[in-house]
Amino acid sequence: MNQQHITRRSVLTTNVGAAHTACGIATAPTTAPSAPLSAAPPDDPDLALLERRCGGRIGVRALDTGSGATMSLQGRERFLTASTAKLPLAAAVLDRATTGMTVADLCDASLTVSHNTATNLPLGLLGGPTVVTVFAPGLDDATTRFHRNEPQLNVSTGPDDERDTPTPAAIVESMRAVPLGGGLQPAGREWLTTSLVANTTGDATIRADVPAGWLIGDRTGTGAQGERNDVGIVLPPDRAPLVSPSTPTRPTRSPRPATPPSRRRQRSRYGGSSVNSRHTTLGKERSWDT
Repeated sequence: MNQQHITRRSVLTTNVGAAHTACGIATAPTTAPSAPLSAAPPDDPDLALLERRCGGRIGVRALDTGSGATMSLQGRERFLTASTAKLPLAAAVLDRATTGMTVADLCDASLTVSHNTATNLPLGLLGGPTVVTVFAPGLDDATTRFHRNEPQLNVSTGPDDERDTPTPAAIVESMRAVPLGGGLQPAGREWLTTSLVANTTGDATIRADVPAGWLIGDRTGTGAQGERNDVGIVLPPDRAPLVSPSTPTRPTRSPRPATPPSRRRQRSRYGGSSVNSRHTTLGKERSWDT
């Protein structure tokens, strides 16, 4: 596996020269992805028990990039992507852009505060969601499909609706390629990782359940039917990164009330510190769109 070692310093800094580069769109991906994972392992019985207790449908795939250990529950089934789609959408934009300040800042707003307009504007520069579907295989993801803009992509008509759906296994593949692998040029990869770490919508999800001092970068998503997703990377201080469980769920209960933005965003863009996270509904344009 082409694994990129990410230090605390590299996550919280970026290429200063990129801020002075004019905005531009290239025509093709620039780097090669890492080798794909093998087939999803058998469903984890503890996760299956959790699903029964929750009364919803849960999909999980987690990867220890050091040992190669994985865990899975319905890892090859499709779930609505909701606003976790902002991660591959931003990656596609950064791949084709010259990392100009304007484009990168739009991607930052999309990832850190789930801003829908900041997502749709650069997506329009690319040529629309279907372009991201074509880009995804370059991130070792031949499964995820993109059809709609925000906020329409947060709505599903039912289990047979495959629009804007990934699988947990596909999400892990993408996360290995960016920000941990060679799916983007270093400047774009570093910018993307910094924005994931600065995310303000996930303090009640993955970040809430990891040891103090671990660095977390994630992207949450909440669907109109109650889906609650979170995908990201976990960066322990003394071991290889983990790709956090992608947990697209379809609960029978309503999502929790909105959680206010983390005070971390009040700091300078590159001065954020790690906290802890795992599934919130910080509604920006829509209460269920994060």
